[in-house]
Amino acid sequence: MNNPFARLPQVPSFTVTSTTLADGAPWPAEQMSAGVPGGKDISPQLSWSGAPEGTKSYAVTVYDPDAPTGSGFWHWAVADIPATVTELPEGAGDDTGSGLPDGAYQLPNDARVARYLGAAPPAGHGPHRYFIVVHALDTETIGVPASATPAYLGFTIAGHLLGRAVLTATAETP
Repeated sequence: MNNPFARLPQVPSFTVTSTTLADGAPWPAEQMSAGVPGGKDISPQLSWSGAPEGTKSYAVTVYDPDAPTGSGFWHWAVADIPATVTELPEGAGDDTGSGLPDGAYQLPNDARVARYLGAAPPAGHGPHRYFIVVHALDTETIGVPASATPAYLGFTIAGHLLGRAVLTATAETP
């Protein structure tokens, strides 16, 4: 149901882990939206390994396919992470991107802010899934403007994708 990878190219997987959250578990309070009690919009720590040979850069996205929009909701998008980088610290997705490596940049999310925006599913809408994805790419620079949408980044990623590492978080507002 509502699989965001169903019609995308099949590619090898590699490993992504986090000290912030466990795969399949609810988001910790600090990673929720500041509009939710306890939420602070702090991006999760991410580490990855085992990317396919030929990887020249990475992109990171956080996407909620269950948002009641007809098109899901992009919470975070980072492009042009150098291939030598295999970790982002917690909080890297702040307003300044201070925790991002040189050359990497954040695109505006669906709220049109270029930063990480935490989960805030509508009350009573049921559980939402959040796909935290590290995309291994065959190019050093994806060539997407910093003002582009995450959907446009995703479209461009599809033509350069070598591998995909996925963590899934959940959230629900009663």
